[in-house]
Amino acid sequence: MTTQLGLPEGIQACLFDLDGVVTRTAVVHAAAWKATFDAFLRERDGADFRPFSDSDYDQFVDGRPRADGVRSFLASRGIELPEGTPDDPPDTRSVNGVGNRKNELLLEKIRTDGVEPYQGTLRYIDAVRAAGLATAIVSSSANTRDVLHSIDAERLFDVRIDGVVARERKLPGKPHPDTFLAAARDLGVEPSRAAVFEDALAGMDAGRSGHFGFVVGVDRVGQTDALYAHGADRVVKDLAELGGNA
Repeated sequence: MTTQLGLPEGIQACLFDLDGVVTRTAVVHAAAWKATFDAFLRERDGADFRPFSDSDYDQFVDGRPRADGVRSFLASRGIELPEGTPDDPPDTRSVNGVGNRKNELLLEKIRTDGVEPYQGTLRYIDAVRAAGLATAIVSSSANTRDVLHSIDAERLFDVRIDGVVARERKLPGKPHPDTFLAAARDLGVEPSRAAVFEDALAGMDAGRSGHFGFVVGVDRVGQTDALYAHGADRVVKDLAELGGNA
């Protein structure tokens, strides 16, 4: 039955990233990060300002927990900030402050423009569940539950491992495999029997290092070669390509 879903025989569970796989929010995240970092860098560097780029987003931020993304990108520019606390105001010059500014901008964009799901993904998940496979949503976002609720998709997932759960359980985020491994464990499925669906390079790294049974890269931005290089077993532009009448 799983072969009709484009998956190897023996797969018992599907673990889906949120932004860029289930919802069209990856571009919103990227825009919020760019606005945040450009404002920070412009104030700090003045005439030497060099803007945050698409490649910066792909390499240092995409798929990672918020604070990890701040640390990773700033380190690439030789910048180190104090950690601060999770309650830091968004104008605080700390890792948490910068991250909170990004989240503030993200939520503004979501409230203004709403959230749009990928219909091919929703149909594919329906087919996966109809075939008797378990499902989980695995995201670094602390806003996962609200986003799923806004598109009436909470019902599609048996397990949710997101930024809130990861913080509670002290799970390192992608590119570490721990959040995906936690999802498989909560579903009662061995990693070798689970498929990972991701659009971020950090998510590919997590799927590969976690030794999952199948890793699907979803290429929304023209990075097929990079997704394969980071561990994808198959890359598609939309999950409808996998079958399941999606």
